[in-house]
Amino acid sequence: MRVPTLTLAAAGVALIAPATLPGAAVALPPEAGAAAPGEGVAVTPSPVAPALFGRRDVPAAMSAERGVVAPSRGKPVAVPSRAHPRTAPARAEGAVSAAELLAKVGACAEISAGRYRTDEASPATVPVCGARGAVFWKADLDIDCDGRPSVHCNSGTDPLYSPSTAYEQSDGQPLNAETLPYIVVPAASSRWDPGAHGVRGGSVAAVVYQDRVQYAVVGDTGPSDLIGEASYATAQGLGIRSGPGDGGVPSGVTYIVFRDSEVDPIEDHEAAVTMGERLARQFVTDN
Repeated sequence: MRVPTLTLAAAGVALIAPATLPGAAVALPPEAGAAAPGEGVAVTPSPVAPALFGRRDVPAAMSAERGVVAPSRGKPVAVPSRAHPRTAPARAEGAVSAAELLAKVGACAEISAGRYRTDEASPATVPVCGARGAVFWKADLDIDCDGRPSVHCNSGTDPLYSPSTAYEQSDGQPLNAETLPYIVVPAASSRWDPGAHGVRGGSVAAVVYQDRVQYAVVGDTGPSDLIGEASYATAQGLGIRSGPGDGGVPSGVTYIVFRDSEVDPIEDHEAAVTMGERLARQFVTDN
């Protein structure tokens, strides 16, 4: 898919990688890197930016949340890490298993008026589905590295980096993609209006990949015709390579967003986990 950014400078053209339709996912090793620095620390851009493996900026629809044009990206192709791999978390968050959640999303009652693409070049095959207490979709996972600059998310590591996010912390600062698990939802359109279905900034989501569950919040918006994106921290929690240039997976990720839920302040991940586990258990019971 892509990682949206809200700067108008991201209009350069590169190659688009071949799109992959939803199917069996292949686990990729987590990205290498040092421990994240303190929030809000400016980072000097690396003199060598990561290669744009099959990526390009493509103008997308007007974001209803921000009121500016958000460019999008093609799917980056995973390449071997140039540093030592980082060890993925030993277990998923919470007591509700991935198997329990996936057992409840086998059938889709479509609530979107059309389907989404996961990449600029791919066909529109992904519907948004409705369930008791939640909406869900199954797609790829592209890395959103926008927000407050950090070691792995900054203008030196990500050529399409934007220092802003659709939703902000309680102190008015952008979210930190490297430390806060969040997901990206499409901007409202005639295809689907997230807000009309109880999905807003701070809504709690359970993101499932293979046998892992990562609780997150809705933290950013993307193009109105693309779906399947989450923050650097979300990818790490799922054991997915998290670099903005070579991270993500082409399929096999399930996003379950609990209707009318909200974490306040949005940056309180512990509260998101507590609320997410309770709502996930209710979701399993009710569906």
